[in-house]
Amino acid sequence: MRPDQAIIAALPMAVKARLILRSDREGLRHLLGHGGLIAVCACWIGLGLPLWWALLPVQGVLIVFLFTLEHEATHKTPFASEALNEGVGRVCGFLLLLPFAWFRYFHLAHHRWTNIEGRDPELAGGKPETRAAWVWHVSGLPYWGAQAGLLADLIAGRAEAEYIPARARGRVVTEARWMGLGYGLVLLSLWSSPLLLWIWILPVVLGQPALRIYLLAEHGDCPRVANMLANTRTTYTSAVMRFLAWNMPYHVEHHVFPAVPFYQLPALHRLMRGQLQVTAEGYRAFTADYLRRRR
Repeated sequence: MRPDQAIIAALPMAVKARLILRSDREGLRHLLGHGGLIAVCACWIGLGLPLWWALLPVQGVLIVFLFTLEHEATHKTPFASEALNEGVGRVCGFLLLLPFAWFRYFHLAHHRWTNIEGRDPELAGGKPETRAAWVWHVSGLPYWGAQAGLLADLIAGRAEAEYIPARARGRVVTEARWMGLGYGLVLLSLWSSPLLLWIWILPVVLGQPALRIYLLAEHGDCPRVANMLANTRTTYTSAVMRFLAWNMPYHVEHHVFPAVPFYQLPALHRLMRGQLQVTAEGYRAFTADYLRRRR
């Protein structure tokens, strides 16, 4: 048995049952806070209040970190209600050009083959291995190009990745086509009002670099081994950052026991903190170390 598996096997059944308990109340309370901040920024920008332009990157960071909620929804853990998990996941996917049905299968394959070359789909695009490549990666431009290409392929009916089961390909394509229709309506709306440009489209472009840095810390420069204690990194960070990322900086904990909902990850962290192998003292420290290794 691998060390990461042994940790979960050693937990008493009552503790495991408590850790995996999902809660609509906890999920909706967190969503109200995150969504409320997005709504406040949108109103401030839309009304053109003083320094509205300074809130564009703030709004972008708030929106792009809905990725962490969509990610959680693929596991069906942020809410007890399956309808809430599915609905919220699809809304987040639309805002981020990240089809929810496709992402679920992509992400489950990532969990099954975390950091294993040739198996983990997250490694298909490679990690930035030079400082210039890091700048290009963190700009977010490769992400938008890749997602636009993915959506075009899915709309055309090309959903043939090996991690997508044959039985699910129809659903994946159908969702992408509905998303394409939605984006078409958004483009049409810009002819009459630029509001969505200012409160959504431009902000997510400005905010994407923050998400790229965050995501790179999850597995970047971790050993290419099966042990989740070694191939994944937990990053110690502020309460604000943990709130924004739905506690996913506790990323080793999430990979070791993915059935645990976001609000229980701090409790799981306390149980296994002494066994963590790869950690970082904040995203600034991780980034500095990552770039130092590419000097």
